[in-house]
Amino acid sequence: MSRTNPRVVVSDTGEILSPDARTRRVRTLARLLDNAIPIPGTNWKIGLDPIIGLIPGFGDMIGAVLSGYIVLEAVRAEVPTFTLARMLVNVGIDTLLGAVPVLGDVFDAAWKSNVMNVSLLERHLVATGSTPPKRRNVVGVIALALIVLVLIVSAGVALGVYAARLLWGLKTR
Repeated sequence: MSRTNPRVVVSDTGEILSPDARTRRVRTLARLLDNAIPIPGTNWKIGLDPIIGLIPGFGDMIGAVLSGYIVLEAVRAEVPTFTLARMLVNVGIDTLLGAVPVLGDVFDAAWKSNVMNVSLLERHLVATGSTPPKRRNVVGVIALALIVLVLIVSAGVALGVYAARLLWGLKTR
């Protein structure tokens, strides 16, 4: 992947690879979630993820589910387990820290987990090139990834509720 133009995938030999439908879908979703809205007068962009995260209780859960789609596409592309773990950690950090009221939304705007995950997926696709991937139990890996995503979302909601109650208790004293 080219660092200057994230839409262009370049192999080690310098050939530009045409993105398939999976890559286009996840790249579009990542751009919408992380970089859809330019901030006037700056080079900074935010996405819909921090805006959705403003919805109390459910916003970060919705963002985690949308981010989970990118992880599931990576599972379908048979990304190595270590890379999948890195992707789940990115989603976990985004969800857990994004669940903290106010400060979490600022963090959510700065932490571009979806762009990072698409970059990891594209690196895998470039590295494997035209060699057929090893077959493995994709259904089992999808099930495990879904379980981890549900745990991340549950922990994020619990942390958000705890932080909101803590802030409410400080305000009413």
